[in-house]
Amino acid sequence: MGRRNGGSWAAWAAAVLVHWCFCMTAEASHAIYESLQSVPASVVVSGTGFHFRPPRHWINDPNGPMYYNGIYHLFYQFNPKGSVWGNIVWAHSVSTDLINWVALEPAIYPTKPFDIYGCWSGSATILPGNKPVILYTGVVDTQQRQVQNIAFPKNLSDPYLREWVKPDYNPVILPEEGVNASAFRDPTTAWRGPSGHWKILVGSKRNKRGIALLYRSRDFIHWVKAKHSLHTAKGTGMWECPDFYPVSVKGSHGLETSFYGEGVKHVLKNSLDVTRYEYYTVGSYDHVKDKYVPDGTSPDDNTGLRYDYGNFYASKTFFDAKKNRRILWGWANESDYVDDDIAKGWAGVQTIPRAVWLDTSGRQLVQWPIEELESLRGKHIVVTNKKVSSSGLWEVKGIDSSQADVEVTFEISGLEKAEPFDPSWATDAEALCGRKRADVKGGVGPFGLHVLASAELEETTAVFFRIFKAEHKHVVLMCHDPTRSSMRPKVYKPTFAGFVDVDIAKTGKISLRSLIDHSVVESFGAGGKTCITSRVYPSLALGKNAHLFVFNNGLANVKVSTLKAWEIRKPLMNGA
Repeated sequence: MGRRNGGSWAAWAAAVLVHWCFCMTAEASHAIYESLQSVPASVVVSGTGFHFRPPRHWINDPNGPMYYNGIYHLFYQFNPKGSVWGNIVWAHSVSTDLINWVALEPAIYPTKPFDIYGCWSGSATILPGNKPVILYTGVVDTQQRQVQNIAFPKNLSDPYLREWVKPDYNPVILPEEGVNASAFRDPTTAWRGPSGHWKILVGSKRNKRGIALLYRSRDFIHWVKAKHSLHTAKGTGMWECPDFYPVSVKGSHGLETSFYGEGVKHVLKNSLDVTRYEYYTVGSYDHVKDKYVPDGTSPDDNTGLRYDYGNFYASKTFFDAKKNRRILWGWANESDYVDDDIAKGWAGVQTIPRAVWLDTSGRQLVQWPIEELESLRGKHIVVTNKKVSSSGLWEVKGIDSSQADVEVTFEISGLEKAEPFDPSWATDAEALCGRKRADVKGGVGPFGLHVLASAELEETTAVFFRIFKAEHKHVVLMCHDPTRSSMRPKVYKPTFAGFVDVDIAKTGKISLRSLIDHSVVESFGAGGKTCITSRVYPSLALGKNAHLFVFNNGLANVKVSTLKAWEIRKPLMNGA
């Protein structure tokens, strides 16, 4: 499309409205509390130690993470006026290690007709000549109809890129006729194929079919919609925050987003607005035909693979050129109520940045907390070769476990005692965990950790494994059970779960790592094959009154071959 100056805005708006009249009505993505959107925090109550959050108020999607000239940048959806969703701007923080963060002034905020009702999610790309650029979704009216806009740093000599300029020729991408203007958002990081064209995806839907719309450009300003979308899937609803990137078939190193050649697979991830979960597929991408085909090793729908089987949404990856890795960020929303968020003065955290790569099986991704987190480790303990008999329970003492990093390896015996696996359970691990909670005695398991637990276990969040016997293999279930996590009323306490792709009969052991941070529990099973995040709000298990236990509620004995636990120091966190 041609460039537009400010004087042609009225003509542009009129033309767009002609197209929009054929589209479905607008749909909101977040709960809207208009009367609370601008209620500032009077008092800020601490609730996390080492997870990313601003000093106060609401955050959601991570946006445009990038590494540029020695500095890591994280932008994120932020309400500068209150602790509920609304007044959304692109907040901006910088770091040299992805752990310690300094908050800057918002980088992008509503000022123009093309974003006056909101500056929603998007991505950053580094153009040739080492020039960063941001693509983001602008909301143009009260019906939440959406366009895609571009922004550039005002001063490339500023190492922190504090100011960004939105050219008046925005928007650079409009919803064409046939595209639902209220379901048209979250442009991806761009990649450049052998043709020299830049390409991006924009999330959308048609009825209940999720769509990754594909756009191409020579100059990053004039974009043309491809005849065919990159990929679609029926019954998945709106695809928010799509992400598309290459992964190496061998090794754990990351690849720059435009990389192509032999030994490469691609990952397509979508955040499902209907379920508020994400799923991804691994597949092959033809750069010439712009065709992505999943390998078919996992379902291409909302029962498929997830980065995280818990409270994790709107994730975004970027290529970290400093350490040659791909880093994943995700948003963990609150599970308490709006009045609680207003009382504590903030809402939402980002999960710990994770390195992500393709598993050696080629069937799924593996994730692991970035190595920089280990710089925060302090006082620690080690336990080795400790048996956990049936109905066994013992406390891990010697550290403050309310803010901790725990790694444990369990050795399994007695697999003949495993419960039979009903094939109907295969598509809903979460429901299975809800039926087979930590207090439901089993054959092999449940075994694992009680974290953020009170001394008498009136409060606890259980992180555990349970092993079943299917017809030709064993099935390993990994669960978060926070149903007893808080004595507080009005707290949402869902069980979360995923299956773990491991041959337990062959390995005879399985590992678990849990990051515990007051109201956040992030767990990584089998070296990061299955990951689960929960938000929990204990009222008894606070600070020094938080306990850590190992438990086994199965008939088969389990042995802890090694358990290591560290207290985690608080980093510099945006002044919070």
